[in-house]
Amino acid sequence: MEYLNQLLSTASSWAWGPAMLILLLGTGVYLTIRLRFLPLRNLFYAFSLLWKGRRSQEEGDISPFSALMTAMAATVGTGNIAGVAAALFIGGPGAIFWMWITALVGMATKYSEALLAVEYREVDEDGRHVGGPMYYIRNGMGEKWKPLAFAFALFGTIAAFGIGNMVQANAVAGAMESAFGIDNQLTGIVLMTLVGLVLFGGIQRIAHTATALVPVMAILYIAFSLYILGVYIEEVPNALSTIVSSAFTGSAAAGGFAGASIILAIQFGVARGIFSNEAGLGTAPIAHAAAKTSNAVHQGHIAMLGTFIDTIILCTMTALVIMVTGVWQSGETGSPLTALAFATGLDSDFGAIVVALGLAVFAFTTLIGWSYYGERCAEYLAGTSVITPYRVFWVIAVFAGAALSNYFNTVLILADVLNALMAIPNLIALLVLSPIIIKLSQNR
Repeated sequence: MEYLNQLLSTASSWAWGPAMLILLLGTGVYLTIRLRFLPLRNLFYAFSLLWKGRRSQEEGDISPFSALMTAMAATVGTGNIAGVAAALFIGGPGAIFWMWITALVGMATKYSEALLAVEYREVDEDGRHVGGPMYYIRNGMGEKWKPLAFAFALFGTIAAFGIGNMVQANAVAGAMESAFGIDNQLTGIVLMTLVGLVLFGGIQRIAHTATALVPVMAILYIAFSLYILGVYIEEVPNALSTIVSSAFTGSAAAGGFAGASIILAIQFGVARGIFSNEAGLGTAPIAHAAAKTSNAVHQGHIAMLGTFIDTIILCTMTALVIMVTGVWQSGETGSPLTALAFATGLDSDFGAIVVALGLAVFAFTTLIGWSYYGERCAEYLAGTSVITPYRVFWVIAVFAGAALSNYFNTVLILADVLNALMAIPNLIALLVLSPIIIKLSQNR
């Protein structure tokens, strides 16, 4: 296992090396400039569209609001709790700054992905609206690019079992065992049962579940975080200052933290940012393609809010709570570090329970959201006949992920590698189709 971890770490370092950082951030910066900073200019307009999009009678499978909640269900997961803590531990406070930058330019990326997904979506044999990178590559870029569409769908089908399944189940099992002493296998059985009940109801049941859970869990998590920040209000300015300064100078801390260079801050900030909000990964447009809308630009505006809420709000809450409570130098990492921060901030074991339950709900919604992503990728490769077997295999993998809780780091590193493999075809497509993105944005 140690050899495998070393091998995967090497692959992850290569996959998230300078070339990927340039491609990822460069694409976001390029689209932001070409769109004349549309995501920042139209942020409040996007929120107004989201409010209006709670109901729609237009063509599609789920409301525009539910499409965002489904995408948010998949993005709001362990990355917001364990991922932020890991970025702080390995990359230092500066990693949080680069998470912010990734999110700000990622809003343009997410906008563009959803716009193209709605513009080039199709209706499958069962009458479902399907779309995403594989469809806008094939339908927007032409026949010669079909191998790139196939590559994305293949990577997406496999990667879903990492970032969207086993990583999530893994984290929940660990949190339940740590906070309540619940056996990993029991957690796995409960998780696979709940996921199966939702998953076999199709996109409508997934969307209804996400619409019910995501807003509530996000509001509660923010409320607890704001309470702690209020208690430690005097430490907030120093925490923000440390985040910004460390982004350009690196940091060297005492305790269990060995030190972090600028390149580590950038690398882990970007990698954790993408793991959290998935901008550039090409997953969210798969959910937005099912929206009841005829206006691709409007759905693009709604989609970009997912990145803003996920990273700029939720991840920032986690990072600040860890920093103001002073536990970021404790030597802990992942969800135990976040649990320690909340326990310290709330001055009781209640904080650890909040984190454990929050992580469990976050991860559950990610499990059902990513099941849809993987299912659509598998359908693109093998047709609608693969849907039922894929769902069965997905539910079984949930149990396997929970039972392998001791191997969380291995699965997490593997997920990083697969993320990169998914992002490359999608980012190439966004650059090639950028004239279409700009034209559609100007005409509507």
